[in-house]
Amino acid sequence: MYKMIVCDLDETLMNDDGSLSEKNAAAIQAATAKGVYFVPNSGRSYTSFQNDLEKMQLRDKAGQYSISYNGGLIIENAGNRPIAVNAMPYEMAKTVFETGAAEPQAATHIYTQDVLYIYHPTPDDSAYLTNRGVSFKVLDEPNFEQFKEMAIMKVIMALPTMAARKQMRRAVEAKVDPTALTVTYSSDRYVEFNRAGVNKGTASVQLGKLLGITPDEIIAAGDNGNDLSMLHAVGLPVSVANGIDSVKSVAKYVTTADNNHNAIAEIINKFIL
Repeated sequence: MYKMIVCDLDETLMNDDGSLSEKNAAAIQAATAKGVYFVPNSGRSYTSFQNDLEKMQLRDKAGQYSISYNGGLIIENAGNRPIAVNAMPYEMAKTVFETGAAEPQAATHIYTQDVLYIYHPTPDDSAYLTNRGVSFKVLDEPNFEQFKEMAIMKVIMALPTMAARKQMRRAVEAKVDPTALTVTYSSDRYVEFNRAGVNKGTASVQLGKLLGITPDEIIAAGDNGNDLSMLHAVGLPVSVANGIDSVKSVAKYVTTADNNHNAIAEIINKFIL
């Protein structure tokens, strides 16, 4: 019996326009009514999907949880209370940021525990974020010192091609020990940097342990590279139909529906209800 579903948001649960479908929301409500935890597991901040939690009837609920920043933060939905903070060391985050800021075509994001800052935002990336309800503050100067007393969850760069994203990874890893980093790709636009050992999979297992749930009792659903860790970590890894090949290759089930056609409702109806 599966006791928890950890689910990516963008291009998995959400439609391409950033909305949550009525069928997906109803299926999530039915699953939680049966006592199954539904846990958003996103690269985004928890602040950006509060309205979606409202639609799932999980907003501000005690005993319900969310994972943000690729495992950087686990919260209880009631009061957005931090359960685990898996931040980057300051000097590591600073070096990653400065490497991104030196690339003119990159929009470099700094995710603190509660606020997203972007240096050199680009119109395409800003539109993508706004469409998903993600608010951010613009950094006018590449000055990282202001973050010295803050918890930095992750640093990521939006770049137009995979070749550029891979080159950015090489540039960062030339300055930061690669074994100290977790590097992932997402949404066909981002290269993402967390500290080593922090990813969607470790956070899923970490939360499961706190709730007395074993990895075999967890379903994970995703579509992209930053979801692979959670698919590898759980008993039932699922790819939505629009998942990339590497995600489909590790999935035990691939939905017939894509993210625009209620793929998560398909999963819940098949394995939970």
